[in-house]
Amino acid sequence: MKKTLMIVPVVAAFLTGCSGMSDTQQRTLSGGAIGAAAGAGITAIAGGNPIWGAVGGAAVGAIGGYAYDAYEKSKQKEYNQGYQAGKASQ
Repeated sequence: MKKTLMIVPVVAAFLTGCSGMSDTQQRTLSGGAIGAAAGAGITAIAGGNPIWGAVGGAAVGAIGGYAYDAYEKSKQKEYNQGYQAGKASQ
C-alpha cells in the first residue's frame, strides 16, 4: 500500500512534465516507458533480472517511438503535399 501511495505522485509529476514536449520527444519517451515496463515484466516472469529487462526494453522502446514519430511525420508531409496539389488545381 505504501508503494502505491508513493508511486502515484511520481507518475503524476512525470505526466504533467510532458506537456511542453514536442511530438517527437513525447513519442520517444512514451516508447521508452512502455518498453521499460514490458522488458521488466517479461524478464521478471522469465526469472531473469527485471532491471536489465527494463534497461533493454527502454532502449528498444525509445528507438521504436522515434521510428514511429518519423513515420507519422512522413504521413503528414504526404497529406500536406496532396492537399496543396488539390488546392492548386482548383
